[in-house]
Amino acid sequence: FMTREELIAKIEALPGELRRLVSGAAPAQLDRPYRPGGWTSRQVIHHLADSHMHAYIRCRFIALENDPPLKPYDQNAWAALPDASDGPIEPSLAILDGLQARWAAFFRSVPDDAWTRKGYHPEYGAVTLERLLETYAAHGEKHLGHIRAGLNQG
Repeated sequence: FMTREELIAKIEALPGELRRLVSGAAPAQLDRPYRPGGWTSRQVIHHLADSHMHAYIRCRFIALENDPPLKPYDQNAWAALPDASDGPIEPSLAILDGLQARWAAFFRSVPDDAWTRKGYHPEYGAVTLERLLETYAAHGEKHLGHIRAGLNQG
């Protein structure tokens, strides 16, 4: 069981860990899938920016609105768009640098009584700020593992 501060620290540390992991990676390494039929490391990096932008905005809606609807998106379709499948990773790394810092600051500002505030996702039902923190701290870790696996193929 991790404390909120430990989870927030994971959110905050993701961009640095990602940059260390891909430092010096050749384009061919970034374009290898982490498993047969899986995304490439390039797609995973762009997915992290897309997914975490969505989640950060969802958190802000939850903080400011009563039970807001949370719009889903097709992450596979987003990962297949040319900017994600073939685009340079630096713009998404730069997005994550700022995004994760803002998101960590946001989470640190959440009052104790607001962690149970929720939004409604059509696929997952009620989603609290607490759950989003837990989910996305783990989400970054999971995808660091995928990138590690993709870079070590071959």
